[in-house]
Amino acid sequence: MNFETRNPATGELIEQFDFLSDDQLEQRLSIVSEAAEAWRYTTFGERAKLLYSLGNLITERRQKLAETISLEMGKLLSEALGEVDKCALACHYYADNAEAMLQDDLIETPARRSLVTYEPLGLILAIMPWNFPLWQAFRCMVPALMAGNGIVLKHAPNVPRCAKLVETLMRDAGAPKGLMLELTISVDQAAKVIADHRVNGVAFTGSEGAGRQIAALAGQNLKKAVLELGGSDPLIVLDDADIEAAMDVAMRARFSNAGQICIASKRFLVVPSRMKEFTELLVERTRALKTGNPLDAATTLAPMARADLRDKVHEQVQQSIAEGARALTGCEVVDGDGYFYAPSVLDNVKLGMTAFNEEIFGPVAAVVAVRDEADAIAQANATRFGLGASVWTQDLEKGEAVLRQLDVGSGFVNAQVASDIRMPFGGTKASGLGRELGVNGIREFCNSKSVWIA
Repeated sequence: MNFETRNPATGELIEQFDFLSDDQLEQRLSIVSEAAEAWRYTTFGERAKLLYSLGNLITERRQKLAETISLEMGKLLSEALGEVDKCALACHYYADNAEAMLQDDLIETPARRSLVTYEPLGLILAIMPWNFPLWQAFRCMVPALMAGNGIVLKHAPNVPRCAKLVETLMRDAGAPKGLMLELTISVDQAAKVIADHRVNGVAFTGSEGAGRQIAALAGQNLKKAVLELGGSDPLIVLDDADIEAAMDVAMRARFSNAGQICIASKRFLVVPSRMKEFTELLVERTRALKTGNPLDAATTLAPMARADLRDKVHEQVQQSIAEGARALTGCEVVDGDGYFYAPSVLDNVKLGMTAFNEEIFGPVAAVVAVRDEADAIAQANATRFGLGASVWTQDLEKGEAVLRQLDVGSGFVNAQVASDIRMPFGGTKASGLGRELGVNGIREFCNSKSVWIA
């Protein structure tokens, strides 16, 4: 056995798995490469038929799929159901819109006819994380398939059941044999897959450190790479913010999925006039969260996915306190079974502290005092990350003006940062390269070919 998956709520061993042998890996790559070559010549109608079938099947099996997510990585069942529904929505959206998105663009030149066509790259390797084990895979896979590509999926080692479910869903939906296959492989084997001549692109979602390694390997092998990495998203509260509305979003944004979301608001930047009200309400609501079995509807804070992830969060919290941050609530490991971390609030967080500079991937809110709007913009940008940001103000023009000054891939006024299948999604700086979703996302998996007819 090469790795094991455990129930995050109890620590119990669920199942153990072997990595594929090199021979088995070669066999799978050969099968999917052949299937991808045939798939590129299918019509949009044929591709859409598969995606409609896939979306309907996901909806039909949503309860079982959601329960598997909750059991394997600890997400609340209600959140897991939402994740499953989003996968089905993506299937139907791209089935409806991919053909229009990839229509030839006619360009006016001196030529008799000139245009840009969008053609499939071929075989795409998707290296996906555990925090949204179905959505992340489908977010990459669905537009890639509709663009005419084949997929191999190397999933995180703690969600192998979810990885296998993706392949099963594809097969049961009627996909051609081998069009999408999951690869239960090691990191070293994944590096070999990136280098393999049959692989034409890499999509990765995960940590900044792993993303740098993937980008380096892709670059060495001249492969297209789309990377969605970490974030330290600011939530900016200005003088005229609706505090109750902001707090409703702040709680969801920080504590959903036990805080294990790249685009979660992690730094709360608050102006002086609203600091006391915001902080007191944040602490009150944080203390009301209830840890427990994620399948229990009464539970409002899920366990973290693994013990090592929880221990890292605790280390970051304690380091921040040593640097001068104040613990207002939580900031400790929950005793007992499972990988629970107490919902936590730190204040007096400042530039240079761990809670400001690093991504804390767990249920910890960091409150940062700012002098005014200009200082909020400066502190929001004072990070190597640039994934998302939200601004809270009743002056919508001001909110948009602030967002336009933030170095992020997604900006929201009076709303939670989220991915929407109709909009491009990704980050700047250390938060990634390229875009997923929307028109931009599907074209990332295409060769933009210039055609000139004299």
